[in-house]
Parts: sequence; C-alpha cells; structure tokens
Amino acid sequence: MYLRSLHLRHFRNYLDQQVDFTSSKTILLGNNAQGKSNVLEAVELLSSLKSHRTSRDRDLIYDGETLSQITGHLKRETGETELTITLRENGRRTVSQNGMSLRRQLDFLGTLNMVQFSSLDLDLVRGGPDQRRHWIDGLLVQLEPVYAYVLQQYTQVLRQRNALLRARLREESEGRSIEAPDLALWDAQLAIAGSRVIRRRARVLDRLVPFAEEWHQAISGSTEKLEIRYAPNVQAEQDTPEALQQAFLEKIQARAIAEQHQGTTLVGAHRDEIEFLINQTPARQYGSQGQQRTLVLALKLAELKLIEDVIGEPPLLLLDDVLAELDLNRQNQLLDAIQDRFQTLITTTHLGSFDAQWIDSAQILEVKAGHLFEQSVRREQSEFLQNSDF
Repeated sequence: MYLRSLHLRHFRNYLDQQVDFTSSKTILLGNNAQGKSNVLEAVELLSSLKSHRTSRDRDLIYDGETLSQITGHLKRETGETELTITLRENGRRTVSQNGMSLRRQLDFLGTLNMVQFSSLDLDLVRGGPDQRRHWIDGLLVQLEPVYAYVLQQYTQVLRQRNALLRARLREESEGRSIEAPDLALWDAQLAIAGSRVIRRRARVLDRLVPFAEEWHQAISGSTEKLEIRYAPNVQAEQDTPEALQQAFLEKIQARAIAEQHQGTTLVGAHRDEIEFLINQTPARQYGSQGQQRTLVLALKLAELKLIEDVIGEPPLLLLDDVLAELDLNRQNQLLDAIQDRFQTLITTTHLGSFDAQWIDSAQILEVKAGHLFEQSVRREQSEFLQNSDF
C-alpha cells in the first residue's frame, strides 16, 4: 500500500497543509516542536482512529478552531481509497471513505495498515503490563478490525462489574444493604468476553514470536536469545472457548472475597502480562539499554513482517525520531530492512544518520512552524561547495 497524499486542516499546528508523497521514503526534517511528529500522528489516526500522544480530540485541533479534518489518499492492490476523519472539540467524530460517511467507526479500521516506532516504544520493555497489552491490542486491531469491538465489549463488562463491586463495598462500609443486580450475571459475561480477548492475544503472539526471535538473533549477531511469553491471567488446560470460560468462572469464585474487600475485578484479561526474556533473564529488570533497544527494534520489524503476511501488502512504517535512540549498528539494521519495500515516513532533526544513497532516493520535507517545504539536498550541497573556500 502507498499513501499518495495527506491533507491536514486545522490539525495540531497545521492550519491548512497539503502534502504529496513522491517517494517510498520521506524524511521530515526540522527542529523540535515544529510539527514533524504531528504528520505521523495524522497518519496514525487514519489507521487506528487513535493517537498515542493524547486521548482528547480537542488537543488535536488548531488553537481557536472547533474542528479538525485529516484526509488521506491511499493506493492499495484492491484500488484507491480516500479516508477522512473529522475531529470536533466536543469529542464527536465522523469518518468517511471515498466521500461516504460511515455509521460504524469499526468499518474505517483495517484500511490503512502501519507500524509506528518512536522513542516512547522503549516503554514496551521498561513500562508496566498495561503498555504491553495496549501494544498487542493495537496490532490485533490492524490484523482483525473486529477485535476493536471484542475489546470494547470486554471493557464495558469490566466497567459495569467494577461499578457494582464498588457500590457494594461502599454500602457495606456504611452499614447499609442495597438491592443490586446479581454479580453472577456479570461474571458470566466477563468470562465470555475475556475468553475472546485472551484467545486472540495468544494466537497473534504465536505468529509474531518467531519473526521477532529471528530478527533479534540477526541484530544481536546471534549472541543473545530472545524469548517472548504470554502470561494470561486466566489459563485453561484445553484450548477451547468453553474450557477457558469455565476457568474464568472458577478463578472469579476463588477471588470473590478479595474482590469484595477491594471493590474491583481481580480476574481477567486486563491483568494479562507479556514477558520478554534475553538469555533467560527478564529484560525489563535486568536488560541493558542497548538490549532493550534491540528487543524493541526486533518487535517492530516482526510487526512489519506479520502484517505483510496477513494483509498481503506491506504496511506503512512511521519512524518518529528513533535513529537518535539507536547506535550505528542498529540504525543500519533498520535502514537495510526498510530499503524500498515499505513506504516510510521518518522524522529527524538532522540528516547525519543517513548515507548518501538513502538521502538521494528520499523525498525530503523541511518542517517549520506547521509548514512543509520540499527540499533538494543535492542542490543545497552544490551551493555549499560553490560558496565555500575549498
């Protein structure tokens, strides 16, 4: 797939900006806080309807305006598609494909596939379990858009069950009793919805892990062995929905007293963990910074491969100032893996990390205060030589 163009209207610090992508590699060059990452964020929203930088739509709207609009023209093997998302200050969104408004935002997902890699992704290893769950859920939505609905169902059941547990705890502490819905009704729904989440997470990790281990071995020069283990909060001896649902109910019953005392749900997919080990040692606690960077790089390259295998087309790759986080060896591994195979948008404050061949084949856009300017590096180099004393 290839993103032909992007139109930003009242988005972040862009008042009205049209950009046509003329190369498989686009370098967004500029100082910090000029709007480089905002371009990548717009593509992320067209892909996932989410931003990893904010959960509030009003943060995405140009100061003083009430709405923002992002439009992208995407070429895929199945044809060309125009994607538009309109963000409003009050949080009400609308999405459309080829000018047709979509009633369900779920139908918007899965059209533009992408892998994003930023310095924040190092928290995949260093951060808490919720960040690893968020990562694997985001990948699942790209591969199987209906998973967004599955996850939403689970979240709604969990929220309702937690509200009931809190109400019971509050009434008990005040010495009063209330007529509340039977908790068993929510237990059954939690088991059904949670089983769907856990089984899908397990399946996607089964497919992703071999790619990640292969990349990790290549980047580390076969000196380190990566292991990725899925540790679901609920496990069953048999891999069937019925067995997992029964295991859910049994564990809920076992933790019932603890849940009553704490007023929250202690059993379910919201407590899953994904463990990374390097040479059988937990990477989170004991991995060096270099080892953690190698691990995340291997994960991102594995995502590219998995999405391409499942979707049948290479996804876009968004690199947000990550070269500064990688040493020369890891930079070369990443840039060599990309080549012209994946359309890549990469932000940087300087061109020193790129070799001449990469620069010559890339489209370079200079970013200044919410404006994009096409640059010709070879012309600039020629003018520099003419004006120098050499």
